[in-house]
Amino acid sequence: MLKAVILIGGPQKGTRFRPLSFEVPKPLFPVAGVPMIQHHIEACTKVPCMKEILLVGFYQPTEALSRFLASAQQEFKIPIRYLQEYAALGTGGGIYHFRDQILSGGPEAFFVLNADVCSEFPLPEMLAFQQQHSDPHSFVILGTTANRKQSLNYGCIVANTDTSEVLHYVEKPSTFVSEIINCGIYLFTPVIFQHIGQVFQRSQQERLLSAIYASRLYLSQYRESHPERLAQNSPEGPTIRGNVYIHPTAVIDRTAVLGPNVSIGKGVTVGAGVRVRESIILHGASLQDHTCVLNSIVGWDSTIGRWARVEGTPSDPNPNDPYAKMDSETLFRDGRLTPSITILGCNVTIPAEVVILNSIVLPHKELSRSFKNQIIL
Repeated sequence: MLKAVILIGGPQKGTRFRPLSFEVPKPLFPVAGVPMIQHHIEACTKVPCMKEILLVGFYQPTEALSRFLASAQQEFKIPIRYLQEYAALGTGGGIYHFRDQILSGGPEAFFVLNADVCSEFPLPEMLAFQQQHSDPHSFVILGTTANRKQSLNYGCIVANTDTSEVLHYVEKPSTFVSEIINCGIYLFTPVIFQHIGQVFQRSQQERLLSAIYASRLYLSQYRESHPERLAQNSPEGPTIRGNVYIHPTAVIDRTAVLGPNVSIGKGVTVGAGVRVRESIILHGASLQDHTCVLNSIVGWDSTIGRWARVEGTPSDPNPNDPYAKMDSETLFRDGRLTPSITILGCNVTIPAEVVILNSIVLPHKELSRSFKNQIIL
């Protein structure tokens, strides 16, 4: 059983099609008399054992797109679904985010095609090549040749001329690497998600891990550079411990205790008895009564229910070493998520009286129970 994923991007793409792309989504732009992605779909349907085609992008599901999908399903007699991303996640991020849908039914392998690729689509040949090698950890990428100048605008592949094994890959190099360029057509086995998951989540985590440390540094600098930005204790306000920033639009109950090293964003609501320490609360978030948030980042417009606890494990550099840097520790150790700060993506809802510990929660999730040391997709 096989599947195919066609990456169609989103509305801010297609600048080379403007102003025509304002009127029709780029994937539906007619090429040789039919919508561009129909060529991709038709090629996929010619592969034996193809069971489903998934379109992934962040276009709104318009009437035109829905009408095209219904027509294509009827014409090609194969399920075709559109999966909408919450934001532009890139090639790896997009397929990783929808990995459950891709792996549903247990496909042995799946194709990934970029919608803006024009090709003869030698998908059966790619499948035969992959089956010859029969290694679940080996993946197939389609390449073609370009001149030296053109190659700088693409991902460049250095391959073994005898075996076609990829030896080196550079995305849009600054100097000449190879005349073989990436066509944007791939054949993966489910094992690819192990590799993508480690890279995608590590990059997400590393980008945010240094945020709390950076916030602490800047808050401490405010003591000298901008003391007016630091919250002060007052009879009407919350209890402030150490360096705390509170946006003027935030609504904080006077019984809350904040700090040290806390940043409260625009429009945040903090209820009675809330405790926040070593954390960043981004704009629009709501911390309901008696919640506890420690060593965490709470994403935009997220809600933490009453008496819930959201806690992470700090991974700070040695405070006694002025030249110390944050350790770039692997995301997983012995098959388990390495304890670290907890990160809630945007628009996450945490119910009352649960505990979220050392976890990463991707955006737009409504949890129903406690989690520990997990990535919640």
